[in-house]
Amino acid sequence: MNTPSDTGPKTGKNGLSYRDAGVDIDAGAELIRRIAPAAERTRRPEMLDGLGGFAALTRVPSHLEEPVLVTGTDGVGTKLKLAIDHDRHDGVGQDLVAMCVNDVLVTGAEPLLFLDYYATSALDLDVATRVITGIARGCELAGCALAGGETAEMPGFYARGDYDLAGFCVGVVERSRIIRGNNVAAGDILIALAASGPHSNGFSLIRRVLSDSGVDLSREKELLEQLLTPTRIYVAAVQRLLALDINIHAMSHITGGGLPENLPRMFPRERAAGLACHVDLRSWTLPDVFAWLRSAGGIDDLEMLRTFNCGVGFVLCVAAEHADRTLTELAAAGEHAWCLGSVVPAGTAADGDVVLEVPGDGHARIHGAWV
Repeated sequence: MNTPSDTGPKTGKNGLSYRDAGVDIDAGAELIRRIAPAAERTRRPEMLDGLGGFAALTRVPSHLEEPVLVTGTDGVGTKLKLAIDHDRHDGVGQDLVAMCVNDVLVTGAEPLLFLDYYATSALDLDVATRVITGIARGCELAGCALAGGETAEMPGFYARGDYDLAGFCVGVVERSRIIRGNNVAAGDILIALAASGPHSNGFSLIRRVLSDSGVDLSREKELLEQLLTPTRIYVAAVQRLLALDINIHAMSHITGGGLPENLPRMFPRERAAGLACHVDLRSWTLPDVFAWLRSAGGIDDLEMLRTFNCGVGFVLCVAAEHADRTLTELAAAGEHAWCLGSVVPAGTAADGDVVLEVPGDGHARIHGAWV
């Protein structure tokens, strides 16, 4: 019969440590020290404390009479695999922030707080610092505070060198200024804001196309750059519009599902059956990275549009009389924007040579040949 002294692993007089199991507590503390200056640059006056506590304390902005909190959460997806494989960790933090803050923005909210979750097999301090510094940079662009986060070492769960990210954003908006799409009407104009690339959607298909085509991204640097360009953050430009008297009826963040699935989300459910969006597919040139994906993968047009943003990252629905001013203000804010199409009564015949018709029920179809 074994006794306690002769059972289990032999580890010396001090016994097993957490580090022996693959978790380095000291590395976690060092990471907090390294990222503290980047997090401090995102600090907002409403914050009551800094990093390191169990929870973040924040006041609601004092200028709001009836503040409503708006929340959003998202990740980066398999774009991370390309970043990891090619040692490109500096931009994925902005991807994480963008996917959350752009969602919150469609309600008219101002992003207020952001929290991140970083999970890996074993903490690589240099990689984690690059990733979280990118998160802080995204928060700076969005005007929100990096209020805290969680770093988890999970040996045996993730492959060595891999990591995953999740983000959570809290925004705030005056109740009377919430944008719900209630005023969307036939005749409204759709304004597109250009994407910076595929953003963080469709990368499972992108990686399949890369594999099938045999492309070596270590040699195709330009293609790698186009694929890994961080997701654009639209907060500053849209908040500029919201501060003016421009009549924005609805907004849409073009994420997974592309234009066909995200445009109908602008319509209130009770009105969706009566409206449709007509998108002029000749109103912009398909960016090179998407043209390559379509050609190399043999992907049909509708599949392209429902998988990727195809160059359109965000859409505003505005009253027709405000379209020109909207474009002028967006240009002044540094955005490439254009008239994408219009809202029409459902069942209206498509005008123009090549139109993507997106009814409120989401069953999109293309009229004409998109080249």
